[in-house]
Amino acid sequence: MFSASLNKLSLSQDEATEYTHLILEEIQTGQGLAKLSGTRKGTLNDLQPTCCSTPIPTKHIQCMTSAAIVFFRAHWRRIWIVVMWLVACAALFTWKFMQYRQRLAFEVMGYCLPTAKGAAETLKFNMAIVLLPVCRNTITWLRRSRSINSVIPFNDNINFHKLVAAGIVIGIILHGGTHLSCDIPRIAMADKTIFGRTIAGDFGYHQPSYMEIVTSIEGTTGIAMVVLMLIAFLLASRPSRRNPGSLPPLVRQMAGFNAFWYSHHLFIVVYVLLIVHSMFLFLAKDVSEKTTWVYVVIPVMIYLGERMFRMVRSMAYESKILDAMTYPGKVLSLKMTKPAGFRYQSGVYVFVQCPQVSKFEWHPFSLTSAPDDDHLSIHIRSLGDWSYHVYDMFHEALRCSNLDLPKVSIDGPYGAASQDHSKYEIILLIGLGIGATPFISVLKDIANGLDKEGCAANHHSANGLRKAYFYWVTREQGSFEWFRDIMKEVSARDSKQGVIEMYNYLTSVYQEGDKRSVLISAIQALHFARHGIDIISKTPVRTHFSRPNWPRVFHGLARKHIGERIGVFYCGPDDLGRQLERLCHKMNMRTFTRFVFHKEHF
Repeated sequence: MFSASLNKLSLSQDEATEYTHLILEEIQTGQGLAKLSGTRKGTLNDLQPTCCSTPIPTKHIQCMTSAAIVFFRAHWRRIWIVVMWLVACAALFTWKFMQYRQRLAFEVMGYCLPTAKGAAETLKFNMAIVLLPVCRNTITWLRRSRSINSVIPFNDNINFHKLVAAGIVIGIILHGGTHLSCDIPRIAMADKTIFGRTIAGDFGYHQPSYMEIVTSIEGTTGIAMVVLMLIAFLLASRPSRRNPGSLPPLVRQMAGFNAFWYSHHLFIVVYVLLIVHSMFLFLAKDVSEKTTWVYVVIPVMIYLGERMFRMVRSMAYESKILDAMTYPGKVLSLKMTKPAGFRYQSGVYVFVQCPQVSKFEWHPFSLTSAPDDDHLSIHIRSLGDWSYHVYDMFHEALRCSNLDLPKVSIDGPYGAASQDHSKYEIILLIGLGIGATPFISVLKDIANGLDKEGCAANHHSANGLRKAYFYWVTREQGSFEWFRDIMKEVSARDSKQGVIEMYNYLTSVYQEGDKRSVLISAIQALHFARHGIDIISKTPVRTHFSRPNWPRVFHGLARKHIGERIGVFYCGPDDLGRQLERLCHKMNMRTFTRFVFHKEHF
């Protein structure tokens, strides 16, 4: 009991008694516990070297060339998209810059004018394409095409959205800053003779003051757009959206996901102001020069069409709660009816709404059911205001045995990185905590495929998968309850084929070999040998202690699958995601096995 407490494990008195009897029986039979504590069911670690193998020394230039090739091969889809975007921005800026360099107004405002106009042209372009990465239905539809999906990195849609937003910020600084600090003062203070023979006609032959220009329709709409976008950008920043507790008390009240969600809808007003702003330009009287609407009309129509489609579809889907359960760690599991015509691939996600909490908030959650299941299931961990409210409502209803559970609406499915697992014959799935959810769907799908005719004979799943490795790392023993039944089911279905290998890691327990966990390790090995059930996870999947040694894991895979391509899928904190991506690149340089990294983005 003390050893379990020391390692933050839950152990009842009855379990402690049972394990004590096991130890005594083992001693009486004369078999040493030391031997048992060292036994392990075959894992990847058995195949791995004790240290990373050192690459053959090469010339410095060859190493750099190899690194560049590996980097390009891993990121070429991102690179060509970003390069094309930069080229488009540069071309539009240069075109408009050169155009206004030849205008009479250049005599009054100098290079400030073409700089501001060049930046304005990039703003039109970026305000148009910033909507496309968040048109999720369109992206989900395009992902179905293997040819399109092979050249466009749809998994990075949110990253590209942020990149374009950064381009908008730069455009605003150049355009608005140059106008306010350079163009407008030069117009107001220009020599009357030069003003009269150059741009007087654009201002009704009246030389305006600084404040007259700023308070005009062009000035006020421009300033209003900047203010609204500044609010939206600040509330969309990571500290405000994900960690408002780190902000000063006054700011904290205005931060959080709700603030991010609602402030982003200010862009409806921004787009209206953008059109108005473009129709009242001082130096562009010709209608052919007022091209803002040309840029934004198609993306806005696609986006509005998507929102209408989502609203109609979510109203059409009838999803009734079949079962609800709460687990340690404030996790809520919902099992729902599968709406008619709802088809999806494993690894996708849906948006969920609970009208009793909010009629406007929709939050994304990975499906933990398989496509062949006759129901849909999701697991929601309480990590914010909305999820806490939903958990509390269901927890109270279940505690009171209330059959009238809160209602939820769903919208989807939407494509995600995890659905690309079907491209590979060998996959490595890595989930941290609740980040295991997309991979639970994948594992169930693979296990279901193993039951199909012909799969058992060739040790392949129905979709051609030869091997799936699943690593789940969690901090609390109670987390294993979330997917206990599913992991038992997957283990049972895969018992003959051996396509799936699952590894649980519990970081609250001291690492194997530490004297503070040696008794737990010995009892675990003894119980597993006798009954085939892990005492920590209560599943046939053996639990390892502390964190995985990722270099050893990857080296083991590289030795086992020489010359093959392995899809690595990760869902969890960004810090480990970056480490794993760097490790994939390093392994691609040092081994003949190619690791292709994918990360979930929500």
